[in-house]
Amino acid sequence: MFDVGFSELVMVGLVSLLVIGPERLPKVARVAGFWIGKIQQMIANVKVEINQEFHAEEIRQLLKENESMNYLLDDEKIPLETSKPEPISDDVLSVKSKKISHE
Repeated sequence: MFDVGFSELVMVGLVSLLVIGPERLPKVARVAGFWIGKIQQMIANVKVEINQEFHAEEIRQLLKENESMNYLLDDEKIPLETSKPEPISDDVLSVKSKKISHE
């Protein structure tokens, strides 16, 4: 994240030891670690919320497209013919009954 090498860490440790002192350094390091952890956790939560919001926006967009497609399909519906089917002739009925009786 910060691209800090070992030599830079040693330098920060020595300067903090001189400035803060050996008595308070462990407590300061614990508090600093606690706050760094809290900040990292908050950043991770913000990233998750942003990703969820982007995902929700994509879903809203897909629903909007789906609604527009449904609207187009509703406009293009073709009514079914309402004519009555022709009655089956007696010849067809007799052929079917002969096939059934032979089996």
